[in-house]
Order: sequence, then C-alpha cells, then structure tokens
Amino acid sequence: MITVHHLENSRSQRVLWLLEELGLPYVVKRYARNRQTMLAPRELKAVHPLGKSPAIDDDGLVIAETGAIVEYLIEKADGRLGPPPHRAAALLYRFWVHYAEGSLMPPLFAKLVLSRVPLFGKAAQKKIQPMIDVHLDYVEAELAQRGWFAGDAMSAADIMMSFPLEAARSRAGLDASRPATIAWLDKIHARPAYLAALAKGGPYAYA
Repeated sequence: MITVHHLENSRSQRVLWLLEELGLPYVVKRYARNRQTMLAPRELKAVHPLGKSPAIDDDGLVIAETGAIVEYLIEKADGRLGPPPHRAAALLYRFWVHYAEGSLMPPLFAKLVLSRVPLFGKAAQKKIQPMIDVHLDYVEAELAQRGWFAGDAMSAADIMMSFPLEAARSRAGLDASRPATIAWLDKIHARPAYLAALAKGGPYAYA
C-alpha cells in the first residue's frame, strides 16, 4: 500500500490527484505547517532526510520529489497518463513536466519569499512580477492552441502544471485576462479525481 506523506497547501496535492486519476490504492498521512514559519514540521525528517513533502512510501520504498514520484506512479500504472505515443506530443509532455518546477516555480517561489520580507520586499516583488508575466503569457498562448498541455488528452504534464498555476492565480496575477489558462484550471478543478483528492488531502488554499 502506498502512503503519501502529505503537507497541507503544498505540491503534494498533485500526488493525491494523480493517484486518484490512476485508481491506485493509497493512504494519506497529513502534516500541518508551522503556523509561524509556514515550514514543514520536523516529523517529515523521519520520512526523508530533506524533511520535505511530497514523499511516498510504497511498502518500504521511499521516494521524494514530485517529478520522481510522478514518474514512479505512472510506471506502476503501466504508463497511464504518461507520455503520449506520438513523438511530438511526447516531447511536449516532457517539456511541461520539467518546466513546471524548473522554470515556472522559481520566480513564483521568489515572489512568495519576498512577500514576507518587511520594507524592501514589496519593491523587490515588482521586479519579479515581469518575469512571472513572461511565463504566464507563454502558458496562455500554448493553452489557447489545445485543451491540454501535451495534446488532446489530459496527462501527468497537466498534473505537474497544476500547482504553479494555482499558486499564480492565488498570488501572482493570473486572472481572467488569460482566459485559456483560467478555463484549464476550471476544467481540472471539476474532475472527479481532483475533487476526491481534495477530500482526502484536507485543507488546500489554491483550488
């Protein structure tokens, strides 16, 4: 049985969603953030040396990092929601899976950190926002061309992209001025598997 070590309001919500889409059995061990620092609790250090979430334990095999977990689960599910069969779509899939954390999340995280810095944080955020806007405009242009990130069907690329775009809507200017992206968010939020993952994961501020 897979155990998901799930931190509230975090990237690990994507793992729950993927498990629901794949229909793999799992249990959730929830962790609350420190209310002062908003960091993960020390208990997660007992799961993995980095003390981060998500992490999964599959009968004693512990895997951390969202992308690595996603690849493992797709392989376990015989490739469902993995790379599409056609080369062009498969390349799109790989791009978006890596882009989510490699390109889009860093400026979003920088803005979050700066929002907590007194005095100079607000001014510094103004320099970060144009960088984020470049990414949001790029995503909007891509989603205006097709319904899902890797083509005509949902895949794990969409699951990987969900958290940064949810975070962008919450705190980085993603709004109705980018209708294709908002429509994509509305579409994933209506999926039964997404709703089931929310019910099992508990509080999640970005849905």
